[in-house]
Amino acid sequence: MTEVTDKIQEIVAAAPVVLFMKGTKEMPQCGFSSRVAGVLNYMGVDYRDVNVLSDDDIRQGIKDFSDWPTIPQLYVKGEFVGGCDIVTEMTLSGELDQLFDQKGVAYDKEAADKIREANA
Repeated sequence: MTEVTDKIQEIVAAAPVVLFMKGTKEMPQCGFSSRVAGVLNYMGVDYRDVNVLSDDDIRQGIKDFSDWPTIPQLYVKGEFVGGCDIVTEMTLSGELDQLFDQKGVAYDKEAADKIREANA
C-alpha cells in the first residue's frame, strides 16, 4: 500500500458517506460533481466532500484505489458505489434509498421521492 492509498483508506473509513469530487459540496467545480453533490445535499445526507483538485495525489490515487476512471466517486460505509451516472440511476430507481437504509445512513425520504417525481 502506498502513502496515498493509506490516506484514501483512512478518509473512506472515517466518514459514513464520502464524495471524492472536483470542488466542494458548497462549490462544485464540474457538472458531474455538482449533480452528485446536489442529490446528496437535497436528500439531506451528511457526507464528507474531498476536493480532488486540491491534491493531485488524491486525484489520481482515488482512480487507482477504486479502479474507476472518473470523478466524482461516492463511497458509503467504506464501499465504492459509483460515479455520477450510477448515482443518478440509483437515485431514480430507489436503489440509493435502499443502500442508505441497509447501511444506516440518514436521509430525507420525501426529498428522494421528490427527485423521482420530478424526473418521472
